[in-house]
Amino acid sequence: MKAKVHVALKSGVLDPQGKAINHALHTLGFPAVRDVRQGKLIELEIDEQDPAKARAAVEEMCKKLLANPVMETYRIEIE
Repeated sequence: MKAKVHVALKSGVLDPQGKAINHALHTLGFPAVRDVRQGKLIELEIDEQDPAKARAAVEEMCKKLLANPVMETYRIEIE
């Protein structure tokens, strides 16, 4: 089973990488970009047939390693 975890910084948390991307886009001729927030996508292949068990396992992975709950939010997709 495949799982995708989308991790993003919470609103209000400074995003220096997003600011750098925003500046670079303006330099490349894209002045209409107002703000950029960057995140990460983590794809996992899991040996589990039950979607509920897969989601529970990925949720635990997020809490323990994949996301920092103080600064980040995450969204899980099970395929």
